[in-house]
Parts: sequence; structure tokens; C-alpha cells
Amino acid sequence: MQEVTYKVHVEPADEGGFIAYFPDLTGCHTQGETFDEVISMAKDALIGYLESLREHGEPVPRQESQIQKVGFGFEFPLRASLIR
Repeated sequence: MQEVTYKVHVEPADEGGFIAYFPDLTGCHTQGETFDEVISMAKDALIGYLESLREHGEPVPRQESQIQKVGFGFEFPLRASLIR
């Protein structure tokens, strides 16, 4: 099993709930009604995104951006385990 860690950005959604996206993974984003739900959904999105890259023979991007406090959102590392 391989473990990977990427920065996830979480912020309140205008319509309620939260949105989450990974700055280093273009197009990898999700949303949830509660903070716990959006974190769970973000982990699922991360795993699905990376598995799709692997299935299509695409390279897995490395995390390039630094963790920082931003505006109304916040960022932190999210680790996921991938089965090889």
C-alpha cells in the first residue's frame, strides 16, 4: 500500500456547506454539507483522482504548493492510502 499526502483547501460554500479542492491536482474538488462530510468526500476524491491517473498511465503530480492560511478558507495536509 502506498500513502500520499496533498494539500486540501476547504472553504465555506456560498449556498451552505463546504467546498474542498486540491491546488496541485487540477480538477480534483468536492463539496459536503458538514466539515466532516467534506473531509471524507475530499479523501474519496483524492483516491479516485490518483487511481484514475494510474489507470490511464498518467504521471502522479507531486505536491508543489506550500501550506498557508488563506482568506476565509484554510489548508492542511490530507493523507490517503492507495492499494497498488
